[in-house]
Parts: sequence; C-alpha cells; structure tokens
Amino acid sequence: MKILIKKIGMAVLTAAILSLLLPQAGWAKGKEKVQEPSLKGKKILYVYGGWAGHEPTQSVGVFVPWLKEEGAEVTVSNSLDSYLDEKLMASVDLIIQIWTMGKITKEQEAALLKAVKNGTGLAGWHGGTGDAFRENTEFQFMVGGQWVAHPGGVIDYSVQITNSKDPVTSGLSKSFNMHSEQYYMHVDPNVKVLATTTFTGAHAPWIDGCTVPVVWKKFYGNGRVFYSSLGHVMADYKVPEALEIQKRGIRWAAESKYQPKETWVEPAYR
Repeated sequence: MKILIKKIGMAVLTAAILSLLLPQAGWAKGKEKVQEPSLKGKKILYVYGGWAGHEPTQSVGVFVPWLKEEGAEVTVSNSLDSYLDEKLMASVDLIIQIWTMGKITKEQEAALLKAVKNGTGLAGWHGGTGDAFRENTEFQFMVGGQWVAHPGGVIDYSVQITNSKDPVTSGLSKSFNMHSEQYYMHVDPNVKVLATTTFTGAHAPWIDGCTVPVVWKKFYGNGRVFYSSLGHVMADYKVPEALEIQKRGIRWAAESKYQPKETWVEPAYR
C-alpha cells in the first residue's frame, strides 16, 4: 500500500495563529518555570485525519512548527498506512495521533500497538485520541479511556489540577476555565490522573456532581502514553494552561525510550 506522507513546514501556520496560540508567557506568572525534557533530536510521527470538526488539519499548523522549533525531526502523515511502515515505526520516539471517529485496519492497529508496547511514546488529545476508533477496544486499552458524551455541547466549565507535583502540571493554576466540550469519558481506573472536571448536571441531571479525569498519563507495555481531553478546536489552546499541559505531556511521552519507567498505577478503588 502506498503511504502518503507529507513534510509540512512553517508556511502552514499563519503569523496570526502562531502569535495567538503559541505564547510562552502567562501560564506560570510569578512562578519558577519547570525544567522540562528536550525534544531536540527526537523523531516524531504526527498522524492526523478523521472527522474535520476537531480541526486535525489546523492542528498541524499549530503544533508541528512548535515541535520543529523545539528541535524535533517531524514526519507528518494524513494516512494510517504510516503505521505499516516498519522502518519508520522502528525509528520514531513519539507518535502524536489526531484522528477522530475513524476506522483502522487490524494490520494498522497491530503495528501501532506493537510500536508503543516496544517503547515508542504516544500523545494526543480530545477526540483525536480519546474517540479515534470506537470499535477497537485494544486501542482504547492503550489510551486509557474513551469518550462517551459531552452534555450540552460547547459550554463553560472548569478544570481542576489534582496532582501539582507531577512535572506536567507543576506550577500551573489549580483551576482554570474552558469554553469547549466537557468530555464525559469511560476511563481506566488505574491511570495516573493529573486533572479532572466536575459536571453540574445542567444538561444531564443524573451526573450532577460527577467528577471525570481530564488529563492522565500511563504506560502501555514499555511505551509512555499521555492524554488530555482538552482541545476540541485549536482555539481551546488560547487558554495558557491547556496549551502548556499539552506541550509538557508531549515532552514527557517523547522520553519513553530514554527514561526509566515511572510508577503510574493509582487505583481509584483502593
């Protein structure tokens, strides 16, 4: 099968979007910036596609230039057949997948699962990773959760940082507001949860007061997996905390082959 892989440069992102969505200041005003892992020299496969409403194409323009500025070597692909390229998959340190409500073949899925099990990191957000392949439970097992509802559609809600000691969330505001889809997810009860959101019941009274994870990290085999349910559209990343969390999660997952395994199991029902 022919694999369609494209290298996308800085020209994809207009100066207006770049200045709007990629600020470095403001997320930790008055606080010392956390020393983060470097993406320099890291090989990253950025796979995008699926439902256009989650702006997969626009996400390339937001994140790929930043990855390259960080020093990463990025391969951008709009085909799941990229997972069948054994040489490519063996070489990458991190896979970023933004592909909502799609179909993946058994062969494509097996190749992706194998790469992550063997130590390649995986990072993603919102439906691009948390609602990618609804029929593929092993993929959901790897991610650690699956979208099931967003009561009320695009609404105002808040996110609470529940673990401020983790480098992904250290120094960020304990709570921040979003105007977006508030994801209600079915979640692995053993993932390391970093942030949550609580539902008011305004749009589904039976979930009033229910708290659901928003950001987590975990392992699948030897591979680091990072997920955030934020990022319905790229405008969500005008919220500095949402953008900073995603950047840090990407950096963390990219260290999968180079850093020892962390203790990530945090049982919710102990």
